[in-house]
Amino acid sequence: MSPEAVIPAAPALSDIEIARAATPRPIVEIARGLKIPEAELVPYGHTKAKLSLAWCEKLRSAPRGKLVLVTAISPTPAGEGKTTTTVGLGDALNRIGKRAVICLREPSLGPCFGMKGGAAGGGRAQVIPMEDINLHFTGDFHAITAAHNLLAAIVDNHLHQGNALGIDPRRITWKRVLDANDRALRDIVIGLGGTGNGVPRESGFDITAASEVMAVLALSASLSDLRERLGRMIVGETYGKKRVTAADLKAEGALTTLLRDALMPNLVQTLENNPAFVHAGPFANIAHGCNSVIATQVGLGLGEYAITEAGFGADLGAEKFFDIKCRAAGLAPAAVVLVATVRALKYQAGVELKELSKPDAAALTRGIEHLEKHVQNLRGYGVPVVVALNAFTSDTQEEAQALLSAQERLGVRVVRCDHWARGGAGAEELARAVVVEVESGAADFRPLYPSHLSLFEKIEKVARDIYGADSVSAEPRIKEKLKKFEAEGFGHLPVCMAKTQYSFTTDPTRRGRPRGFQIPLRDVEVRAGAGFVLVLTGEIMTMPGLPKVPAAESIDVDGLGRIQGLF
Repeated sequence: MSPEAVIPAAPALSDIEIARAATPRPIVEIARGLKIPEAELVPYGHTKAKLSLAWCEKLRSAPRGKLVLVTAISPTPAGEGKTTTTVGLGDALNRIGKRAVICLREPSLGPCFGMKGGAAGGGRAQVIPMEDINLHFTGDFHAITAAHNLLAAIVDNHLHQGNALGIDPRRITWKRVLDANDRALRDIVIGLGGTGNGVPRESGFDITAASEVMAVLALSASLSDLRERLGRMIVGETYGKKRVTAADLKAEGALTTLLRDALMPNLVQTLENNPAFVHAGPFANIAHGCNSVIATQVGLGLGEYAITEAGFGADLGAEKFFDIKCRAAGLAPAAVVLVATVRALKYQAGVELKELSKPDAAALTRGIEHLEKHVQNLRGYGVPVVVALNAFTSDTQEEAQALLSAQERLGVRVVRCDHWARGGAGAEELARAVVVEVESGAADFRPLYPSHLSLFEKIEKVARDIYGADSVSAEPRIKEKLKKFEAEGFGHLPVCMAKTQYSFTTDPTRRGRPRGFQIPLRDVEVRAGAGFVLVLTGEIMTMPGLPKVPAAESIDVDGLGRIQGLF
């Protein structure tokens, strides 16, 4: 007799079919429920709108709600459902009488047409309009791409027009960006074809999500802050090794002009017609991976609870949320939800993807040590943790019970939820558990490291305390660069670690809770506008490639103009 499944059957429809069958309310009604005047909205059709920056500024003096972060264990091919859980939790809080506002990151086209096929939640816990959010949405990514590439064009034009600043073409660090996975553009040569086409030099492309402009937009508190940060962005060095910034090139005004509308947060709704701000900030493996400060502040000003997410696993997204975003914006989270699944924990224990649907409580028990490390990391920030066991149809009663029984070992509450199948109703127990933790007042948030530590000490702190590494290895040139950064006045900045999302190590094949390993540093770069030092580790790439069978092969438009294949 097969073990009893613990959740209802999956929705018969795909994510896109569920989203298409929903009945969205006009966005002006969603705004009205938040007491946002219609005059403060900039509508993009009937179901999405931007919120004016003037109104966002007014909310600075509003009473603050409670901030709850949703993060997850390290991602696996089995899927964990972090965005789905964020949406389900927000819907559930509203169902139990709490005024909750959801704050999500915008999806990048790269993963949508590469690995994922969509990133707006799933099942009965989604934000809509799903197709718009996953594709061009309100044009924020295009504005960021345009601003970034305008600065690149200004740099090359400066070289072509006489190079008054004495920029060394060999030391230009400002590449171009594209919101697509395209490995062929990682390293290129530009300026070929004669003197009329500029100065030949080596360059390359990053994906838009990795652009410093994206980080600047996400971390800016206002339009004036945005302009100042854009001006601080470093594009390279002179022949005398002096830093050259966007302000030196008189570019910050034009960049701000392109980003003026993109800075306004985007208001949409869930399938259950609850408000959600979807704005900026994906990719916690190569960027800081959090939605915008402005959207989060708006959520805190409009709701009793603001539910936000951070990208990939907690060792990446949550660490950067705490040590970069919260530090920069003065945020103090009241609780953390850590998403885990039976399938993902079995995968962390060594079970292969094709075998994950087979019952294996013993493997699940072995995989719990991976979850345990994430819990320990999060509790180290002084914030209460609740583990959300995101249920799948293949889970068995024995497996679910094994994880629920690990609460004493973990030292936190584990709550099973099935919001994917039932929407907010499936996450009410999780919502109540979060409310208990928040209202207990137990949160005493503290970053992982103080600002006065050296940059290398900060890197070591993340590597040892969060990843569990024995040490950090770095060539002398990297340590010299870090010392130079400190001499130039950047030593107080936090570090933004670029690392594979699939493991605590830099080797994506090492699962579970590895021990006895080093974190090798490949390079370090100052992101003066964003306000952090980017640390590249292992073989992580800032321009991803497409998989062997990209999601793009399944995405199409039918004869009625309806998009198919986003999921």
